[in-house]
Amino acid sequence: MSRTLPTIVHLDADAFFVSVEQVLNPSLRGKKVAVGGRDRGIISSASYEARACGVYTPMPTSQALRVCPGLILISGGHGRYAEFSKKLFDICESVTPFVERRSIDEGFLDLKYCGFKTTQEVETSMRALQARIMRELGISVTFGLATNKLVAAIASKQNKPRGFTLVPPGDEQKFLAPLPASVIPGVGKKTEVLLKANGIERVSDFLIHPPEKLRTLLGSACPGFLAAARGEDDSEVVTECDEAKSYSRQETFSKDISDFPEIVRITKGMIDELMACIRADGKRVRTLTVKVRYPGMEDESAGRSLREATDLEAPFYPLVEELLRTAWRQRRRPLRLAAVRFSGIGEESPMLDLFAGDEERKRKLAGVADALNLKTGGGIKHGHQVKRPSA
Repeated sequence: MSRTLPTIVHLDADAFFVSVEQVLNPSLRGKKVAVGGRDRGIISSASYEARACGVYTPMPTSQALRVCPGLILISGGHGRYAEFSKKLFDICESVTPFVERRSIDEGFLDLKYCGFKTTQEVETSMRALQARIMRELGISVTFGLATNKLVAAIASKQNKPRGFTLVPPGDEQKFLAPLPASVIPGVGKKTEVLLKANGIERVSDFLIHPPEKLRTLLGSACPGFLAAARGEDDSEVVTECDEAKSYSRQETFSKDISDFPEIVRITKGMIDELMACIRADGKRVRTLTVKVRYPGMEDESAGRSLREATDLEAPFYPLVEELLRTAWRQRRRPLRLAAVRFSGIGEESPMLDLFAGDEERKRKLAGVADALNLKTGGGIKHGHQVKRPSA
């Protein structure tokens, strides 16, 4: 890994879900907007105007609407986020093939093989990339540049939105020193309280604290925290298809419900949404897991695998009722939430049986429906997605 140039870049899209919604509907720009579930859902993304009013992620939606009465709430979930994410990282890969996609809106770039000879060349190239993403996609991103992934990731969090923070080689420890101890990976809320009670509030405090006391406080994790405080990290940018190992979706109900057919309908609807994303990613899945949550926040789940991986919804529909009955062990209790997760990603189906032709026709039909839904915002629905009228 090059230590003479800041060739590791951390990219972090700004309020990604909201930014995509603002591209799709420019009238939302500059307004207090959030993407999240209604009623008892949570906020998954908030515009910076909304954040200025106290909205943050993951805040309960009900609380967000209280602290920001004029908040424009969007449910999202229409499949366009994956499309924008793919375009974002495709642009990055036009600069370097060494791109690690950490999540839908965050990743690392490794520039060490790009032939840059000076820090100025690196900065000029990355500022051009930042501007290109904004020009072509309409969404802003923040960059952190450093000699390693740890420092680059921390740097990208310092000047959002539209930030650009470059940590010169050799200045890693100096850059980290004044920052709060919580920027170090592994320092969660409980550890932060423990550290503060022992006089460790900033990263620099790790290095001036008596080593014996640190070991007593942090145990076997102590060497890792000290290395991070010095700005040391040898982890590589991973480019081998480290894509999502699962696809998941959940829905928190507006009120606790025990209507089994309605929960089946909702669960199948989540399957439909996820399968459109799976097809868009060119993947197939084999395992379906259904999770339920009771009002007391206890979770239970059940899963089943198909014999072969598929990118079609229909093979999973017959599993839904069985899995819900298995997971929902305490049937007298209503449910607060239901969720589905697909795993077993990327397993190719051999498609050697007599019905391969029929399967391919179904796949083409599903692809047409996906394309039309992208244009109409979800106008084509399966029969089970239509909510039953109240009695």
